[in-house]
Amino acid sequence: MQVLTKAIVISSVKYRDTSLIVKCYTQEEGVKAYLLRGILKSKKGKVNKAHFLPLSILSINALHNNKGALNSISEAKALVPLITLHTDFVKQSVVFFISEVLAIVLREEEGENSELYLFLEQAIQLLDLNDEIANFHIKFLIELTRCLGFYPDEQNKEAYPFFDLFQGKYTQHNSSYVLQGDDLALFKKALGIKFEGLSNVFFSKKQRGIVVGQLLKYYQLHLPYFRQPKSLEVLSKVLE
Repeated sequence: MQVLTKAIVISSVKYRDTSLIVKCYTQEEGVKAYLLRGILKSKKGKVNKAHFLPLSILSINALHNNKGALNSISEAKALVPLITLHTDFVKQSVVFFISEVLAIVLREEEGENSELYLFLEQAIQLLDLNDEIANFHIKFLIELTRCLGFYPDEQNKEAYPFFDLFQGKYTQHNSSYVLQGDDLALFKKALGIKFEGLSNVFFSKKQRGIVVGQLLKYYQLHLPYFRQPKSLEVLSKVLE
């Protein structure tokens, strides 16, 4: 089936000497994987390797076979010009982290999710335009849970002394997966971050590491296939 759709590049992997296998999140059909034959040796044509940097926002003309095999793209063009995303070293580290998280959590069988696509497109543009990005990946991880269906339930946050990561809600009862005390205070602080005011919330490097660890644990408890992103180590070193 021929499809014209918006698409966000999640990852690209070299295949043999001249080709790429690219994973995208499309507006029309969710996650799709494409084999781009000969793209690494071709300097002309309607599909260029420069289009397929992580988190690029594209318009693609694609053939979706829906039979479990790799799909193909006959034409691709940048839909949103990204100014700093792929040239700023710190932002590149955030991009690699976010794209790795998306590669882990988004699966082809889940299909189209218009709320998720819109969130990703808006978040990418905010990252490109924003200079204060130390907390961006924290806010991104939190908002992504909203689209995936396990956003933390904030009812009783003032009345109850614990937050249960496994249940995703505040509770009166202590257990193996609860946050309390200073750890809970950091978690609440993270939930208060706004994209339009990223610099208004301050975390030390150590505190930021604790919060990210809490969120990744939260993902692991709600997504059994989730694994620790390898890019986190680099991101933790470059963010101050």
